[in-house]
Amino acid sequence: MPVFFKAITGVLVILIMIVVGFLLARNNWFDSKSTSLIARLVTQIALPAYMMATILEKFDTKTLLSTLPDLLFPVISMFLLYILSIVIVRLFKIPKSHSGLFQSMFANSNTVFVGLPVNIALFGKHSLPFVLVYYMANTTFFWTLGVYLIQKDGRGEGKFDLAKTVKKVFSPPLLGFMVGVVLVLFHVSLPDFIMQDLTYVGSLTIPLSMFFIGISVNSVNLTNVHFDRSNFLILIGRFILAPALMALLVGFTSMPLLMKQVFILQAAMPVMTNAPVVSRLYGADSEFASVMVTETTLLSLIVIPILMVLVQNL
Repeated sequence: MPVFFKAITGVLVILIMIVVGFLLARNNWFDSKSTSLIARLVTQIALPAYMMATILEKFDTKTLLSTLPDLLFPVISMFLLYILSIVIVRLFKIPKSHSGLFQSMFANSNTVFVGLPVNIALFGKHSLPFVLVYYMANTTFFWTLGVYLIQKDGRGEGKFDLAKTVKKVFSPPLLGFMVGVVLVLFHVSLPDFIMQDLTYVGSLTIPLSMFFIGISVNSVNLTNVHFDRSNFLILIGRFILAPALMALLVGFTSMPLLMKQVFILQAAMPVMTNAPVVSRLYGADSEFASVMVTETTLLSLIVIPILMVLVQNL
């Protein structure tokens, strides 16, 4: 029971901030430009600073070198989920209008706006390297194969642009992570005033992320929220199949227990918030993507405490 209450408490911390963002949006504090600004502040400023500050403060060379090889497990997990999504699309006759989007949402999770705050709330800052390892695999898969599949829905064919893909994969958060790793590996210490700046700016990451989720929930027309075959299968994929597959992959390995727990929780996070944006950009079914972001985000608040109890038994 203490584990369950800890999980509930961690989720409540997150939920209260989401509600604040939702209420502010409901009272017209934000327009589309300010919402985009919050997303850019998180992904391009606050999160890179947060990653650098935390890595430099909490980790040493030995810890980082022992962590990076385990990137293989999220990669294998997502690859298998994509294969499984192809089978499900054909077996359950998912409409072609959003079959590619379905596969992308089935396999990729929201590792930053929800996954990062949830893991920090439940496990503390020591979970950050493991969160980032999963993030590296997730962002690479989404901006390559995931975007390609979404393009096929909208344009009828997918195009692979290497320059744009590399730019998306090597995003500011990943670059912040990489810079932090390089500084640790070469035993470089930044001046105290820079570390304080990184810490102050980085502390914006979690509250702004939660406000963004609340704003996003408010922006969805709830009359469009429904549960049909495609919706149910996404929910099953995100909250049952993805964490179960990850648990099978890591359950019998010698990796640290905390890494196993973080990987399983990251696998069970909601649909990526980028999915509706990319869908709208390429003329795919952005409404379906927005509905799934909302449904999976809200349901994750119920799933996470249950999953937290289960991972304690690994």
